[in-house]
Amino acid sequence: MKIRLVATLMLALSLSAAPALSQPKKDTVVLAMTLEPPGLDPTAGAASAIAEIVLYNIFETLTKVNGDGRVTPLLAESWSISPDAKTYTFKLRRGVKFQNGEPFNAAAVKYSFERAVAKDSVNKDKAVFANIASIDTPDEHTVLLALKNSNPDLLFQLGQGTAIIVEPKSVATNATQPVGTGPYRLDSWNRGASATLLRWDGYRNASQVKMRRATIRFISDPSAQVASLLSGDVDAFPRVAAARSLEQFKRDKRFQILIGGSRAKVIVAINNKRKPLDDVRVRQAIAAAIDRQAVIDGAADGFGVPIGSYYTPGAPGYVDLTAMNAYDVAKARALLHQAGVALPLELTMKLPPTPYARQGGEIVASMLDKVGIKVKLENVEWAQWLSGVYKDKAYDLTVIAHVEPLDFGNFARPGYYWGYESPQFNALWDKIQATANPDERNRLMGDAQRLVAEDAVAAYLYQPTWITVANARLKGLWKDVPLFANDLAALSWQ
Repeated sequence: MKIRLVATLMLALSLSAAPALSQPKKDTVVLAMTLEPPGLDPTAGAASAIAEIVLYNIFETLTKVNGDGRVTPLLAESWSISPDAKTYTFKLRRGVKFQNGEPFNAAAVKYSFERAVAKDSVNKDKAVFANIASIDTPDEHTVLLALKNSNPDLLFQLGQGTAIIVEPKSVATNATQPVGTGPYRLDSWNRGASATLLRWDGYRNASQVKMRRATIRFISDPSAQVASLLSGDVDAFPRVAAARSLEQFKRDKRFQILIGGSRAKVIVAINNKRKPLDDVRVRQAIAAAIDRQAVIDGAADGFGVPIGSYYTPGAPGYVDLTAMNAYDVAKARALLHQAGVALPLELTMKLPPTPYARQGGEIVASMLDKVGIKVKLENVEWAQWLSGVYKDKAYDLTVIAHVEPLDFGNFARPGYYWGYESPQFNALWDKIQATANPDERNRLMGDAQRLVAEDAVAAYLYQPTWITVANARLKGLWKDVPLFANDLAALSWQ
């Protein structure tokens, strides 16, 4: 009996230990985002939150921008570039299908790029595709782009959300039922709460994708963001508003903290078409009335670098222009007097629901009040901001982060929401686009930075430093943010 009892106990112990040894690794993940996108087609909307869900997950591009900023092959397996950077030849990956079963080929690339520049296109990077003089497809797996002007940045730009390759039959419904070639497909979208993506078994490398399901929750309130991480309801929160809670997370071994740079620019956008904001002296006065570092300290808890133009430290050709429109209350008052502005000047500032905008707007309004500018703050939801500010230009001021790394050409865009029209800038931008030599191009970029700083198109505030807080066992997260994306296929549990 004793021998039989001991044997039974040993067998029970071995069986109880077995599940721990054979248990499969966790294959689901929950991420969170501050903003919910208005749709899921990055070619049809300006919101960066769209790409945070779909880029590299549902939709793919010819090239891929990695977390360290390197550009590597994706749907294009290789390419060659002419010495003048005006001809790009792409060799496409074979055997790729869209999630509706249609083949990916050169015709799909040609269709996607021609659609991006069509008359009715609202693609925010339309200018990139307008620079394409012709698209040749000598065979199903080759695409040749001939450019009007050289563009050494094209490989990076073709890895952004605005350059996704779409399947022609799906374009009408991509905003709600996206169809791409990526490793995930949309399973559900619970408006106002979350979106769920499932691994697509038809993906070419489906066996290498570790996460079977990814849920992305939308949490705008900073306190709720922190609480969701501490409770374990969220596994990772890229670009979280948790600066004031960092010490708490640092002391907790359950978490990892990633702090990285960006190419984003937080600005006070100014409607250059509205009086008296159409007077450069008034715009310069607004810029001079703002203490950038105080805004960084108050709205970003110190996580940012002051900027003096629409360009960030580390970008090619960067020039430090923070002294040009430096904080100077006396200068601001003098400029308003020179412009003949009757004080108090009453303006409105429409603020989207991001914490940096709401908090930053209050701080900026307080500073402007000291020079006689009375600002009425209007909190709007993201959809209202896109329609009222970005589309209809119905605003005086707003606080917004432009997160795209290569968007200086916005100053040459006709009808852009800040209403800046400058033949001098347009001529300079055309010259930059036609210049292939890197040194000369960087010199001209310096001239462009000076011009938009002198014209005070906006009050340029700071380059944000992004914080990601995540479960310590989650691997594959980006540290730096060359563009807004969450590469789900790179994630795995340790």
